[in-house]
Amino acid sequence: MSTAPTTVDLALALLREGRLVDAEQLLQRELHATEQRYGPGSPQWAAAHCDLGNLLYGTGQADRAVEHYRAACSIPVPPDPEAHKALITYRLNLATALAATGNLAEAEHELRHNLQERLSFYGREHPGYAFGMEQLAEVLLTRGDLTGAREAIEETVANFWNNGHERVATALALRARIIQVSGAQEPLFQGLEQLPEEIINRTAWAVLRGTGDHPDQDKVILTQLAEALETHLGPDHETTLAVLSQLANTSHHAGDEPGRVATIQRILASHLRHGRTEEAIHALQGLAMAQSDAGDLPASLATYAQAHAHALSLNRPDLTAQVLRNWGIALSMSGHTTEAEQRLREAVAFAETGHDPELLGRTRIALGLFLQHHGRLAEAREIVEAGLTTLDPAHPDAVMGRGHLTAILENHSCGCGNTRDALAEAFRDFVLARLPQDLLSDLDVTIKDDNISVHVALNREPTPAELEHLNNLLRSATAEFRHRLHTPG
Repeated sequence: MSTAPTTVDLALALLREGRLVDAEQLLQRELHATEQRYGPGSPQWAAAHCDLGNLLYGTGQADRAVEHYRAACSIPVPPDPEAHKALITYRLNLATALAATGNLAEAEHELRHNLQERLSFYGREHPGYAFGMEQLAEVLLTRGDLTGAREAIEETVANFWNNGHERVATALALRARIIQVSGAQEPLFQGLEQLPEEIINRTAWAVLRGTGDHPDQDKVILTQLAEALETHLGPDHETTLAVLSQLANTSHHAGDEPGRVATIQRILASHLRHGRTEEAIHALQGLAMAQSDAGDLPASLATYAQAHAHALSLNRPDLTAQVLRNWGIALSMSGHTTEAEQRLREAVAFAETGHDPELLGRTRIALGLFLQHHGRLAEAREIVEAGLTTLDPAHPDAVMGRGHLTAILENHSCGCGNTRDALAEAFRDFVLARLPQDLLSDLDVTIKDDNISVHVALNREPTPAELEHLNNLLRSATAEFRHRLHTPG
């Protein structure tokens, strides 16, 4: 017998659809309802604040999450053990969010206080104590206290290891990072071979989640992890391939294009060995881009041709359109104008036979921009306008298309400088659609250096609820646009 989804379940479902604003508003309503039913300061009220804080933290809004975690932590210690345990978790969440906002001294203070609570509640040998110790190791690493971080993570690993707890995976991932940053000449993943496959997988994914900010360091960690996984799981295991994929991306950010090419070739070889044609097509497109960035344009174009042949063999219009679009853009950038137009038109034709409105919009925008850049403005306008009809207004290609369409209407052959104006217009439409029509007399949006600045002029005095809704909407819309516009299409 299935149970009805909770409010948090529904919010997460909205989030998976990319509807951050709607997910947040759902939890805001739940918080208000809980406050009305149980009163502020109740365990239920604290739990609702924590749920909203978790959503905000998980969507890159740590500063706002701190507000809700502080509220959750403000209640008296409940007599019920489960509610007390929840409060201890809220305090750990607060410390984690403080660290994410850069308030490291306060985060460390909160963590040390939380560890004392955990020591009293769980005892030092319980995994519940190690949860706090792991976060302390993370903060100490960020603060540059490598000795303290190493001591904390070794105790954490030993605790989880002795308890047979799956969280040893995240601790081992953090331990590897601490060792690498400290410059110690020792294996980063010693002992991995003693763990079951499930925990090895978890460790690898924990490492992947922790990469991105320091490409040179990440490359060292991922290289050693890939070697360990190839030994213990094999070169064709899905986790090994995921790590290699991240290694390829990291090599690009670290400026090692030959290394990126070589890594993608290892991934491609695995897909071809096992007849995974669709995955091979994606790998070939990645390889073509890497070869182009490495300065080997002939190899890049030949790789796109190979991807195209594989896509045709599957009789998949969507994959064929995707390859043709990317191939056409590459041909255009390399000066092969006639062939570029041919491929881009073929991409639109294949996309029109499929059932993917986003892909259709992206192929049309690509063709329209090509025509615009070659001075064929009337035809470009028609195709760009058609492309915009099937794309989310916040999609990167839609924003780019809007900017170019504005230039077309002004009789310009390029609109590459109008992207920010188009983004501002999309943001404005997004917000106004979620407010009472008579509330604002003006909403001015400007974008400078990737920062979104909003000026609001009220048409009437808002109610307290409307004002709260407006403030929350503007903050969450800013976060949603930043996330969606920096997500590769």
